[in-house]
Amino acid sequence: MIDSQFNYQDERFADIQMLRYKLEGFEELSIRQKQLVYYLSQATLYGRDITFDQFGRYNLIIRKTLETIYTDQTLEHDTQFDALAVYLKRIWFSSGIHHHYGCEKFEPGFTPDYLQRAMHQVDARRLPLSDGQTVDELFEVLRPVIFDPQVLPMRVNKADGDDLVTTSACNFYENVSQREAEDFYKQKRLTDNSEQPLSQGLNSTLVKTDDGEIKEIVWSCDGRYANALRHICYWLEKAAAVAETDQQKKVIGLLIRYYREGSLEVFNEYCIEWVKCLGTKVDFINGFIEVYGDPLGLKGSWEGLVEYVDEEATQRTRTISSNAQWFEDHSPVDPRFRKPVVKGVSASVICAAMLGGDEYPSTAIGINLPNADWIRARHGSKSITISNITDAYNKAAHGNGFWEEFIRDKDMLDLVKRYADICDNLHTDLHECLGHGSGQLLPGVSADALKAYGSTIEEARADLFGLYYMADAKLVELGLLPDGDAYKSQYYTYMLNGLMTQLVRIDLGRKIEEDHMRNRALIARWCLEHTEGMALTEEDGVYVLKIEDFSELRSAIATLLAEMQRIKSEGDYEAARRLVEDYAVNIEADLHEQVIARYRKLHLAPYKGFINPWLTPIYNIYGELADVQVNYSESYDHQMLRYGSEYATLI
Repeated sequence: MIDSQFNYQDERFADIQMLRYKLEGFEELSIRQKQLVYYLSQATLYGRDITFDQFGRYNLIIRKTLETIYTDQTLEHDTQFDALAVYLKRIWFSSGIHHHYGCEKFEPGFTPDYLQRAMHQVDARRLPLSDGQTVDELFEVLRPVIFDPQVLPMRVNKADGDDLVTTSACNFYENVSQREAEDFYKQKRLTDNSEQPLSQGLNSTLVKTDDGEIKEIVWSCDGRYANALRHICYWLEKAAAVAETDQQKKVIGLLIRYYREGSLEVFNEYCIEWVKCLGTKVDFINGFIEVYGDPLGLKGSWEGLVEYVDEEATQRTRTISSNAQWFEDHSPVDPRFRKPVVKGVSASVICAAMLGGDEYPSTAIGINLPNADWIRARHGSKSITISNITDAYNKAAHGNGFWEEFIRDKDMLDLVKRYADICDNLHTDLHECLGHGSGQLLPGVSADALKAYGSTIEEARADLFGLYYMADAKLVELGLLPDGDAYKSQYYTYMLNGLMTQLVRIDLGRKIEEDHMRNRALIARWCLEHTEGMALTEEDGVYVLKIEDFSELRSAIATLLAEMQRIKSEGDYEAARRLVEDYAVNIEADLHEQVIARYRKLHLAPYKGFINPWLTPIYNIYGELADVQVNYSESYDHQMLRYGSEYATLI
């Protein structure tokens, strides 16, 4: 049932549709829990500038320059100004000048001459000028970065054969090559003899000095990003004072210590204690976490998420996690690669209360952490699926005609309409709760052995684990699916997405770059090639997916899952490279053109992102935080400009 009182859709620009998510049940939280959510939300928002800087060294000065022009009251709002406004909105959305998904640099719709004139018209004191720098000198810095397609063309380059470090615009390395970076961290791992291996390189910039020395600049309260991290720690300290349990207070204290010291040993301790922190209503993610933004898969992009438990929906994930050992034991992978004992899979369905950093405005719908395989094996992990985010996606898409365009078989269309939402949620749960935590590395195999292909293989492995079990009678037995046919909806829509519909997110002539898209393409294309009862054919001039034998498709999924786990467990880099390069990168031009043309007729935006609710503190006469009000009325422009003013820490 769609909530007619809540508007899930907001403005649209470029290829983006902005949405809103609702904080269901927030009013039922205690005042202490609301205080905790508010303080953690402030800590989340203060990391914003870190993500911008990590995604490109010029992003902050470009953002500040364009915001100065955009908010100037003297400039005429002509077509050039309007094009600059759209470009700025895309920068806000992607935390930089490169596409948040495809990683290619945006093409500005305004001219260099217009930018230079506008920079001269605004108050120069509002521009991000360095000491002694003139407006024209700042323009000359920005001109090639914004307008020259050959300068910093890709935020994350994953093209086989390139030097991935020097050809990527992300700001994790300075003056070092891929070989130098790999050798540096290989030596680090060789000298790391502790029983608790460190996530080498996770929280640092690797630089080569003028005298040729290669060293790390650690991200800490006394290192790089110090001002942002000190603000984050200030709000974390306030959060610790209202923590729900002593364990939660301990966890927050360890995170503060990690930020202050920059110690990866402390980060390990924090991750272990965070996994143990159970039974609280409110939880959070805050830190340098996912490594998709680094072509070598080492450096953690900063992200934040504040959450509270959706008690009713959590029953589903608890059922899955309580049966984790059964799923591991019955996996089709080689028994050598299975975990003999699955440790502590804690799973919850949560409501997001605030998104930040690499989780904002575009966010994941499920997360499983910590990422370190040895922590998962010894101490377990936490898995979440985000109910109010998926709810917003589903309600915003109601009746948009997408399924009708791409599913021409009426019986399959009816099946998808009946089961798609429940199956999507369940597959996300299986992916996060079980998939990422399944399997084990063989002794002596490095977690980084697959290098640039590691993230794609890991996401494919988790997806395959979920897909394999979607068709298992165990899910019906556990009451997670209503009947034995429901899984067919997930199989069909997943393969359709991997083969066709995700291509609407990629410009014609480009390759697949993003790890999750590569993962889905790899699985769907491999299964198409190895399943006789599955075909992509043309009918009445359009491509149509047909799946005649779902059991055969499940067998193919089992075979590929077994191979994916072998590759990871043995650290088989060459096999990973072949799979990704053969199945996950290139796009057939005719198919791509048709899919985009069919999608364009629907007048839909291929990407969605979220405007955060505005959490407003209410203080009593004693200056104490007495309540937190939720405001959903803030526009995208206002929120981004407010964040740029209130939470600016690095320029």
